[in-house]
Amino acid sequence: MVAVTYHCPRCGTIAELERDAYLADKSVTPYPLEGWQYAAPDEDYESVDGVRFVCGEGASVSFRRPPSEEDEPSRTDVGCGEPFYLNFVRFEAGEEVDPDAPQEYVEIGTGIGPRGPRGPRGPSGPGR
Repeated sequence: MVAVTYHCPRCGTIAELERDAYLADKSVTPYPLEGWQYAAPDEDYESVDGVRFVCGEGASVSFRRPPSEEDEPSRTDVGCGEPFYLNFVRFEAGEEVDPDAPQEYVEIGTGIGPRGPRGPRGPSGPGR
């Protein structure tokens, strides 16, 4: 077992997890990767694709403030309480698997012309 540390992508809190060294980390994200399955740090996460942390919570994970905040004795809270995700490298047929593309896409401004201010008005009228 090795102690591995991860930073919360939202607040920078450091999470330390004791785990087997053979697991390969891919990334830490503030959101789950599409198609990845997650387990809590105190569950059997070796059989899924990653670990779902809740920043500052969990008996099997130790949390500490980032180095820039460690000298603030008045603060007793650690973590922001938001979830973040450790993603392991996945392999299928000997090839690394990338996360699935999002299933839903959002189109912004389809069929609508530009909105907002027109721009500066000069002596010759509206902006060019």
